[in-house]
Amino acid sequence: MIQAKAFSAFGYTLDPVQLPEDIFGIRPAEHAVYQAVKAYLANQRQGTASTKTRGEVQASGRKIWRQKGTGRARHGSVSAPIFVGGGVAFGPKPRSYREKVPKKVRRLALKSALSAKAADGEVVVVEDPKLEEPKTKAMVSLLRACGLEGRKVLFATGEHSEVLYKSCRNIPDLRFRYSENLCTYDVVWADVVVFTQSGLLRLKEVFGDEGPSQDNSWASDH
Repeated sequence: MIQAKAFSAFGYTLDPVQLPEDIFGIRPAEHAVYQAVKAYLANQRQGTASTKTRGEVQASGRKIWRQKGTGRARHGSVSAPIFVGGGVAFGPKPRSYREKVPKKVRRLALKSALSAKAADGEVVVVEDPKLEEPKTKAMVSLLRACGLEGRKVLFATGEHSEVLYKSCRNIPDLRFRYSENLCTYDVVWADVVVFTQSGLLRLKEVFGDEGPSQDNSWASDH
């Protein structure tokens, strides 16, 4: 049985919450996590870096000194990569760094990361905050009451609330996500993963009872 600490919307301690075994209780597949994180970081790259080759540099095309008799190496142009201001040899050119990861591997990676967090006691469940207007101070107070101040927190909820989003967005080291949009990188980045009650229910709906089982041959082979 895997349990997580639970708190009220005001930070009071509640009875521990039982977490679903099929999401938080699998044997972590480290290679799947590696693939998901690597692909996420690669997909953040714009791929716009560009350098000029010797043919693209604006420079004189004349031969800079005669071929023989100078005692120096032979050269034909100041645009050669060996000279300051010349072209770049094998420099970057615009390209796509995008990587694709199969859906089953992405799901396995997310479950693996969540399972590792749960095993370390780094998953917390809180009641859904009822805020009538954006209040950053209220969220800071909640994190402080839960003993999470100063830690990197991933806050996942199931309700699409603009008020809650605005209350979280200015807090340093806090990432606000909806449960159905969780990615492995966010889980790995965080010190603690905080689910609201609606967020945990939504996570069960989207990721529960599907995807790879605990006896996953793909994970054991890697």
